[in-house]
Amino acid sequence: MQVSLPLPLYKKLTVTFRVEPGCLGPDGVEHIEGFCKFAKQQVATLHSDFVRWRIVPRYDKSLAETEYKTNNKRLDHVKAMQYLGVFGQELDEFEEHFQDELARLIDLYLGR
Repeated sequence: MQVSLPLPLYKKLTVTFRVEPGCLGPDGVEHIEGFCKFAKQQVATLHSDFVRWRIVPRYDKSLAETEYKTNNKRLDHVKAMQYLGVFGQELDEFEEHFQDELARLIDLYLGR
C-alpha cells in the first residue's frame, strides 16, 4: 500500500504518553508541566510525517502510560501495530526508541 506523506493531521497516529512526576525526582510534581512542554517540543519532529505527539503528566495512574489514537478513535495494541507496520515500524521498537529518547530528555531537562 502506497501512502503519501506527510499525512493530514486527522490521519496521523496520535501518541499520548503520560509521564509520571516521579521520573523527575522527589520534587518532580513541581517540574512535570514544564518538562512535558519541553519534551513535546523536542520530539515534535520524531516520525512527524505520520505521528502527532502528546506528552502530558500522569496524575491519574488508572490511565494507561501510552495511548494510541487515529481519527479520534482509540487503537488497541494490535491496531497500533498494524498502523505502524504501514510505515515500516514495529511497535515494540517504536516504544523502546521513544522510552530511550524520553530518558535522554529527562537528563537534559534536569541538567545531568
